[in-house]
Formats: sequence, structure tokens, C-alpha cells
Amino acid sequence: MGNAHRLIDGQSTMQFDFVSLRLFAAVVEHRNIAQASRLHNIAASAVSKRISDLEARTGTALLYRLREGVEPTPAGHALYRYAKLMARTADELQAELSTYAEGEKGHVRLWANTSAVTQFLPEDLAVFTQQFPDVRIELREDTSQRIVDAVKDGFADIGVYSDHIGPVDLCKRTYRRDTLMVVVPTGHALAGRQAITLEETSAYDHVGLQEGSSLQARVMEESARLGLPVRMRVQVFGFDSIRRMVEAGLGIAILPQGAVLPYLVNNKLVALELRDAWASRSLMAAFRDEAALPRSARALLACLCPDA
Repeated sequence: MGNAHRLIDGQSTMQFDFVSLRLFAAVVEHRNIAQASRLHNIAASAVSKRISDLEARTGTALLYRLREGVEPTPAGHALYRYAKLMARTADELQAELSTYAEGEKGHVRLWANTSAVTQFLPEDLAVFTQQFPDVRIELREDTSQRIVDAVKDGFADIGVYSDHIGPVDLCKRTYRRDTLMVVVPTGHALAGRQAITLEETSAYDHVGLQEGSSLQARVMEESARLGLPVRMRVQVFGFDSIRRMVEAGLGIAILPQGAVLPYLVNNKLVALELRDAWASRSLMAAFRDEAALPRSARALLACLCPDA
């Protein structure tokens, strides 16, 4: 471990990097190296290597490796506290320094769920980029829970998610309100209906999103509450794929209104109102601390949520 320290003014100091500290914090919060690696798009072996390097630098074990996951050691708990403090301090420093930059420049890390990306963000981001042409937006589409985790872990400045996942321990504003509909192929037995409940759809095959989607999770949760499991025939990764599967007659689907109505012009699909109370939902914009956001991210937040 001789290369783990440097001498400054005759004293030995440990050397850390923010990426390793953020990844370590994520592992502690998720109690699982593989889950943290998936969230942050880095190989689990690379995360393990970074943690091993941290343990070499500190000269002590930071995690207990258990069969079902990991737990922080006492030293790991201490490092976790300081890692979170350092991440917050770095964010606040970046935000303050950004106010001294000339012109409206910057880089915003925006994560959003499929509903927001397909229905609302294209137009909203077009307006924003007209006002701030030098701001670069790094947009990532993901599931709502992973978006919230990314904001918590400092890998996203702003995250747009569905409130169907329940309360989150973050600052948040209402971005848009969303209504769910049932879409069926032309000629389907339900095509003549104007409205329907989830319970009535249980007699038919469904096409849905991949597991992890807040929309899919809510549909399954409500069907379980009714005691009528959904007959999920196909699960895919996006609204476009769902519509094509429905057009092909593979099943019916529950989708946001904005992902249905613009696509009825080809007369291959029919939309029905979903009458369940939970069919109305909110898309939220989450962030950790507005004061710690870079100026460009604060400007984007104001554009997305002007009435907040």
C-alpha cells in the first residue's frame, strides 16, 4: 500500500477520486454491487475493483461480503458519511462557480422515464435550447425508480419520474399530469367501447413494458389488488413497440394518452378511456437541492416547471 498515500509537507495523505466515492456510496445504499453497477452503467467487476482500491488506500475493510449482498463495516459507515458530504460540497462548489461563467453555458444531466421522453420533453427541450443554445443536455431514458436512485446518488441533476412509485426523499416539482388509456387493434371485441375499467380488460391478452417500468408496476399492482392477474403476453422496451404489437393483434395495452392519440390516424388502433381513478397520474421533476444545482440546471428546471 506504499502507493496509496502521498507526502504533503511531510505528512501522509490518502488519495481518493469522486467517481469511486460515489460508486461506493451507491453500493452501500443498495447493499448490492451488481445493482449499483447496473444503475450506473459500469461493470460489476469495475465497481469491485474500485472498492478494493479504496480498501487498499484506507488500509481496512469497508464492506462485509455476504451471500445476499454487502453491508458496510464501521469504517465503511464512516467513509459513506464523508463520501455523501464531499459529493454535496462538490455540487455546491460547481453551482457557485457556474454563476461566474460568462454567458449561459453548461451541461445538464437529465434522466426521464419513457412517458416524459415520448410525450412532453421534445417540445420542452426545444424551447429551452432556443433560449440557451450553448447548454448541452445529456438525456437518458430509464425507469422511474432508477431515475430517482440516480438523482439521489448524484449521477443526474434532474430526474423526471412517475409519482406511481410513491414518496421519494428528494426535492420535487410537478412537471406534467398524465392520463392513461387502453388501446386495442381495429376490429377487436372492445373496439366499439368508449371507456373500460382495468377489471374488464383482464379477459384479454395484454402487451406491456419491461419489468421496472413504473407504469407496468402500477398496472400489475392494481390487477393484483383486484385479484385478477393481467394476462401479459408480450413485454417490450418502448411505446412504439407496444403499439406495433397491438396493431399486429398480439394483445391490448395501457398507455399514456400522449402515446396513443397522435397515432390513431392510420385507423389501425382504437383508444378507450380507462375509468379507474389511478389512471390519472403526475410526472414529477426531482432534484437533490436547488441551491446546489448548476445555473444551467436551474434554468432547465424553471423551463420544465414554470408554475412552481
